[in-house]
Amino acid sequence: MLLVAPGTTSAQNAQMVMSLGQNEGQLSVIAWAGYLERGQSDKAYDWVTPFEKATGCKVSVKVAGSSDEMVSLMNQGGYDLVTASGDASLRLVAGGRVQPINTKLIPSYATVNPKLQSAPWHTVGGVHYGVPYQWGPNVLMYSTKAFKTPPTSWAAVFKPQTLADGKSNKGRIQAYYGPIYVADAALYLMKTQPALGIKNPYELNEAQYAAVLTVLRTQRTLIQRYWNDANVQVQDFTNEGVVASASWPFQVNTLKANKQPIASVIPAEGATGWADTTMMHVAAKHPNCAYRWMEYSLTPKVQGDVAAWFGSLPAVQKGCTASTLLGKDGCTTNGYAAFDRIYFWRTPIRKCATQGTCVPYNRWVSDYIAIQGGR
Repeated sequence: MLLVAPGTTSAQNAQMVMSLGQNEGQLSVIAWAGYLERGQSDKAYDWVTPFEKATGCKVSVKVAGSSDEMVSLMNQGGYDLVTASGDASLRLVAGGRVQPINTKLIPSYATVNPKLQSAPWHTVGGVHYGVPYQWGPNVLMYSTKAFKTPPTSWAAVFKPQTLADGKSNKGRIQAYYGPIYVADAALYLMKTQPALGIKNPYELNEAQYAAVLTVLRTQRTLIQRYWNDANVQVQDFTNEGVVASASWPFQVNTLKANKQPIASVIPAEGATGWADTTMMHVAAKHPNCAYRWMEYSLTPKVQGDVAAWFGSLPAVQKGCTASTLLGKDGCTTNGYAAFDRIYFWRTPIRKCATQGTCVPYNRWVSDYIAIQGGR
């Protein structure tokens, strides 16, 4: 039985599943790399196989490298679920690509961190359009050889300077290639140049936006690479002399495990971050398997195992203590206490709360691509 969800707009006129039936035997998911592991990289990290054995739902995964790619794939269709970050989730809702989720069919939803249960990047008009999965900060990763003491500001990657090893940072830093990285520069200016009046790094008027682009153009002269592959970034820090970049805990943990002289910090300005939501396609062909995956994904052990592998934080608080792979200090290491210092990714829109009219995301995309190309 299906029912149109209350509180949706015409652009969100999707239907809500009201009861579950027999599993369809298949499930297709668009996900970030490392989010659905079946032990192929490391036998200890396998939470897909137990789900398949328990439900009979064979899981296929399409790995996406960016939020824009996830939106494109969901627009094409043919997938059941996507692990969308906040800079994609509301685009999917507004575009009518995902359906409202009936949390009554997901008993473990009540165990989700209260700060995430009704987060604005997946809840519209009181209706949930997904199930929280993992979250984390975009940290400043740095070489402890180049920085004798931890850097205290994002200036380390935005301003030309001589580092503690006596060398310039030019050609030794990286930046994330996705247009949402514009918010990192906006956050830096919000804290270091308060006269600009930036209240939210995702809500910029024309003057503020121009100042942010100036910072990013200056940074362009320092960049060794705009990274879009976590594993390539690991190699660049290992072999290519890169010493500082915005990064994810995944890369930090991987490099540390490889005995590299790497550490990370959330600088004084704070950090952007991602809170990812498992969302269901409006035309999902396997809704029963999809709902059972969403329930299974909130299992504390699964939550903890994912966090251990990816370097993220569990959406379910009990995940911090339920995984031997994560260990008793894993959530502390990955930044659990930093939640209130994180400005989570969201899609910039023209009508905004702090400025009235703001520069929308399509401008961020075209201008950041131009900057990367040296314009």
